[in-house]
Amino acid sequence: MSVPSAPFEPVRVEVEDEAMGTSLHFIAYTTQKTSEAGTRSAIAKAVAEMRRLEGVLSEWRPESEIGQVNAHAGDWVSISPEAAQVIERGLWAGKLSDGRFDITFQALSKVWKFGSAADDEPKVPARAEVEKLRKLVDYRRVELDQAGHRVRIGKDQQMGLGGIAKGYIVDRAAAVLHESGVEGFLAQAGGDLYGSGRKPDGSPWVSGVQDPRGKLGDFFAVLELTDHAFSTAGDYARAYVVGGKRYHHIIDPKTGYPATACRSVTIWAPDATTADGVDDAVFILGPERGLKLIESLDGVGAVIVDAKNRVFISERVKDKVRVLRQPTDAL
Repeated sequence: MSVPSAPFEPVRVEVEDEAMGTSLHFIAYTTQKTSEAGTRSAIAKAVAEMRRLEGVLSEWRPESEIGQVNAHAGDWVSISPEAAQVIERGLWAGKLSDGRFDITFQALSKVWKFGSAADDEPKVPARAEVEKLRKLVDYRRVELDQAGHRVRIGKDQQMGLGGIAKGYIVDRAAAVLHESGVEGFLAQAGGDLYGSGRKPDGSPWVSGVQDPRGKLGDFFAVLELTDHAFSTAGDYARAYVVGGKRYHHIIDPKTGYPATACRSVTIWAPDATTADGVDDAVFILGPERGLKLIESLDGVGAVIVDAKNRVFISERVKDKVRVLRQPTDAL
């Protein structure tokens, strides 16, 4: 007489790590096809892929492909298909936002410094310095030969993919997990997340929306994620206050100064690359123009906290967002 086998019980697997200067967080559940060991192995492969791509796409590494593009500004530089794909998406975001998102913003990093040891005594750069460098920021001068896997920027330009590469890297990590047979998972790198499938009980993945003036991890709303990504741009992550005014790392290419229309923008999109590329653009454009941009994109939604602490929720996510309370109002 055979003994009936015990019903399958999914095991929650959670892994934390670091890459790209931020924290990584993975949550996945085992299935009858993927064991706990297999799930952990898949996550390890995903983290390895994230680190590999960081080495390709980081503008802060001179040996990276983007570092080499900047070192040889004015010349054609051979790049990988991955770099070509991210640059193409960055140029798409630039065109979509009328240049509010611009992958040649890196020139302005010479005067706007956030998050480095040199910022113990923050200093607002002179307007003449900002204006001189702002004129170099123009994504339309980037020449991309995607089929030939090469790119050329202006001789006086510098490229930075920090506003979109992290989303792309999260998407690649999710692809590695899918290829390894992992189905239900949440993959997070800082403010960029992707939720695949649902939890074993059928409930959706849920992520908190940071209160822009609250402590880290203090959420004013939660947003459901089922086969969707999530990315937040905020004026709080890398910022300082001088003379009663907040200066932060989201620079408006049209002015050369930190954007002032919003405090935070959270984008919900089918993939993390789109979410990451659109959040800064909407942050800079502000609620009115930003919501029009959002509604023009299939499967994309937004939760916006503007400069006056008002909350705007786009139509597509109204049934997926639960506002817990009003965001904190402070400088």
